[in-house]
Amino acid sequence: MAETSGSKFQTGHIGLNVSDLARASRFYQDVFAFQVTAESSEAGRAFVFLNDNSTLVLTLWQQSEGRFVADNPGLHHLSFMVPTIEEVHAAESRARAAGAHFFHDGVVPHAEGASSGGIFFADPDGIRLEIFSPAGAEGQPAPAAGAPTCGFF
Repeated sequence: MAETSGSKFQTGHIGLNVSDLARASRFYQDVFAFQVTAESSEAGRAFVFLNDNSTLVLTLWQQSEGRFVADNPGLHHLSFMVPTIEEVHAAESRARAAGAHFFHDGVVPHAEGASSGGIFFADPDGIRLEIFSPAGAEGQPAPAAGAPTCGFF
């Protein structure tokens, strides 16, 4: 049997429960430039499927109330990688225009001295998000020494 490198598992898509489907759909379209693939407004079965270049990335389901609670077991954050730090800065502008809450001021490295880094913010339901690039954040101070930025925000 031939050996292969890497994992055979890849993320298919991410499904999120949201409290206001229209608001969440607008936010993810505005910040990430996702396009609507499918949607339903049927009572009790409202959803939106969002894609990026014809690939399903995110499904939003109107099945919750309240806000995301970070100290409960479950989701910690969603991380999205883009090729360049310029794309991170562009996403930051879009997220700020959409009214996102930021956990750090601008692009920060993943750790002290790391070249990878990004932005850390929340969607309208408080779900923590990250958009990062593998390079371009070098020279910036990390928010906390000795701890990964994406682990503690």
